[in-house]
Amino acid sequence: MRRCLALVMLGLFVPAATCAQLRFRDLDDPDAPAWAEEEVQPPAFPQDANLREFYVSELTTHRFFIDASTLSVGRDGVVRYVLVVRTGGGSTNVTFEGIRCETREFRTYATGHRDGTWAKARRSEWRPIENKPANRHHAALSRNLFCPSGISIRTPAEGQEALRLGKHPDAL
Repeated sequence: MRRCLALVMLGLFVPAATCAQLRFRDLDDPDAPAWAEEEVQPPAFPQDANLREFYVSELTTHRFFIDASTLSVGRDGVVRYVLVVRTGGGSTNVTFEGIRCETREFRTYATGHRDGTWAKARRSEWRPIENKPANRHHAALSRNLFCPSGISIRTPAEGQEALRLGKHPDAL
């Protein structure tokens, strides 16, 4: 979409269908195939021993964790992980999610239940990552850990090391 907006700002007419295609194509190679997302299944339910806390904001009373054993980077470039959020009020929320660094979007694939089972997320489309209170943790994951300089980590080990350090070495 940024590319389309740039073209519009330059005064060029670009039909909406073209913008949709540009979003998933490399402008340097217009014949490159459109991006296609892999089919994925939720991983094993998170274990406390695998949880790595990450910093989001001094303003939140919630604590945020990634199950490091579930961290993966798909052939489609999506960084996937299990997120555990422990609220200030004592609730725990578990989700299986993905971040698409190339477009700064996130997606929730499944939500966890207390009995250790997964349910397909009711809202599972790609949504923009915005640094707003409701999804500030996605912004922190994207900017500081899994998408340094807007580029996806290459391996789960790279993401696990970023979690260990509290910030990816290449993050600005």
